[in-house]
Amino acid sequence: MSIASDISWSGPAGSLHHVELWVPDLARARAEWGWLLGQLGYEPFQDWDAGCSWRLGGTYLVVEQSPALTAGYHDRLRPGLNHLAFHAGSRDTVDAGHGWALLFPDTHPYAGGPDHYAAYLANTDGFEVELVARSPDAL
Repeated sequence: MSIASDISWSGPAGSLHHVELWVPDLARARAEWGWLLGQLGYEPFQDWDAGCSWRLGGTYLVVEQSPALTAGYHDRLRPGLNHLAFHAGSRDTVDAGHGWALLFPDTHPYAGGPDHYAAYLANTDGFEVELVARSPDAL
C-alpha cells in the first residue's frame, strides 16, 4: 500500500514529509506510539489492517507491521535509525514516560549536556525517542 499518495499537502523543500517505522507488534505500537504522539499534539491520521499513522501539521509518522519484516526487534545500536527527537514543550512532558523506559537514568534529564533538558526513552520494540524541553527562557 502506498500511503504517500493519500497526502494532498506539500511543505517547503527539505522539510520532513513522513517517517515510517516497521514494528513487530502493531497493537503494542499503536498503544505506545499513540500515547507518546498524542502527548506531543499529533492526531490520528490513517488506519489500515497492517498499520496506522499520526499527523502534526505537514508531517506524519507511520507504524506498520509489514509481512516483509526480517527481525522482531529494532536495534538502535546497529546501522540505521538511532532515535527520533521531538520538541516536547514543557519539562513536565519530558518527565512523563507512560511505559517507555528511561535511558541514561544516571544523567537524566541532562544526558545531552548541562544545558539540554531532555528525556531519552525506549519502547518495548527498542525504538528510542528524545523528548527535548523548551528552554525555561522561551515562552
